[in-house]
Amino acid sequence: MKYYKDLREYIAFLQSKGQLVTIHREINKDTELQPLVRCQFHGLQETERKAFLFDNCTDVQGRKYNGRVLAGAHAASTQIYAYAMNCRPEQIPEKWEKARRRPIRTRRVESGPVQEEIHMGDGLLAHGGLEEFPIPIATPGFDNAPYFSAGNWISKDPDTGIYNMGNYRGMVKSPVKVGCDNLLPQHLRTHREKYKKKGAATMPAAVVIGPTPNVGLVAVAKLPYGVSELDVAGAIAGAPLEMVRCQTIDLEVPANAEIVIEGEIPTDILEREGPFGEYTGYIGRAKMNLLLNVTAITHRKNPIWNIFISQCPPSESSLMTRLGLENIFYNFLKHDLSVTNLRAVGFHEKGGGRQFCVISLEKPNQGDVWRTLNGAASLAPIHAKIIIVVDEDIDPRDMGSVVWALCFRMQPHRDLRVSPGKATSLDPSIVPPADIKGNTENPYGSALLIDATRKWDYYPVSLPKKEYMEHAARIWAEEGLPALNFKEPWFGYNLGFWNAEDEKEAELALKGQHYQTGEKIAKNQIKG
Repeated sequence: MKYYKDLREYIAFLQSKGQLVTIHREINKDTELQPLVRCQFHGLQETERKAFLFDNCTDVQGRKYNGRVLAGAHAASTQIYAYAMNCRPEQIPEKWEKARRRPIRTRRVESGPVQEEIHMGDGLLAHGGLEEFPIPIATPGFDNAPYFSAGNWISKDPDTGIYNMGNYRGMVKSPVKVGCDNLLPQHLRTHREKYKKKGAATMPAAVVIGPTPNVGLVAVAKLPYGVSELDVAGAIAGAPLEMVRCQTIDLEVPANAEIVIEGEIPTDILEREGPFGEYTGYIGRAKMNLLLNVTAITHRKNPIWNIFISQCPPSESSLMTRLGLENIFYNFLKHDLSVTNLRAVGFHEKGGGRQFCVISLEKPNQGDVWRTLNGAASLAPIHAKIIIVVDEDIDPRDMGSVVWALCFRMQPHRDLRVSPGKATSLDPSIVPPADIKGNTENPYGSALLIDATRKWDYYPVSLPKKEYMEHAARIWAEEGLPALNFKEPWFGYNLGFWNAEDEKEAELALKGQHYQTGEKIAKNQIKG
């Protein structure tokens, strides 16, 4: 199927698939909108989550807005993420790999819908600046302002001209000023440092809201420096991303987006930004950070403000991060590290989609295991805190299966190693908040590497063999019982320590001839 021409066509597609909830009643963007969407992340199974569209927004001051707000449209569920990739869920890894390895360069066009309305100069404040849009408060009761949560920040390297795009939160500080949470080694900050060294007082930057979903997916992916996320987005769509020149700065932006905020980032000024909720599930500390002075806003008529549901996992952000990192790690291990027996990589949403990583290998030896663990721990700037390698019969995405491996295939004194300097500075377990000096110091913790593979042959898994479980499942369905969702292990299988005599005795039992086994056993009695 051809990729979506814009966000509106994608919204219509989600609606046709029953994946969109449209709320027509008046909703307060500051106190009601995000709490309403968050209900599904903490009250429903992942497969039941949907995207939400709000078309009647107000705020705490009673102001009404013409624009709409879209939430959950990128990754409320794995199925929605697959729709955003324009593929089936099982095709996500392959599509990511092809997009990473065969990017399609952007194409410049003269005009686009994102510039249907242009506000700059005196017209910028006359239209309210950022106050024109229903930007929600993400965590009412804790946040100190509305924040951009799905802002795709675009900048370019002043030396190479290569574009970078990343998703960074933005604190709304005035109708024409936005904070930006961006610390090194993030690429926008790298660009800013380059401009600063060249003596430039400002760096041009643009924030894109509501492009086609492929743009949002690559913005949160941790691609290597020098790789343009915009080109990878084109590869996901199978066609060049059409770009239009900004009105007040020397940058190009997606022509079919809903909103573009143009501006300049000072190279010699930092301001406090935050506190704001982090993917760890805790409010993050305020930091001295970047700011954007808005020079122009362009948008479609009746624009849609897009948000990601982020912060405490599970969330749209944690699922999007999880699926992106699973594919980044898989490709790195398989192709760059040449782990030929790699089966799957699983990250977990309760770890923010990035801190808890499980890797399964087919028939691994100890060399395979530790080469994989050390390689995964080295993948910068992504620092998973807990990395576990398991056998191929363990589902790395199912915590029950992983816990089973941890409990019965691992010994702490033998199979654990600690790798220092790997954990994110956002982790509140590293140091008490009061002990952090200043606003820019980034403390580091460590990562735990675990070999949870079998070191020798085991007795079989103590469940009925597969054919008997499959037959039972058919009976279950015929009885009209609730739909089953089997998780590994769901049938018994041989793990090596099981000989022909054991197998023969089990076969006799299924023929009703178990007395033969009893008679054989009786011949080998011993005194006791």
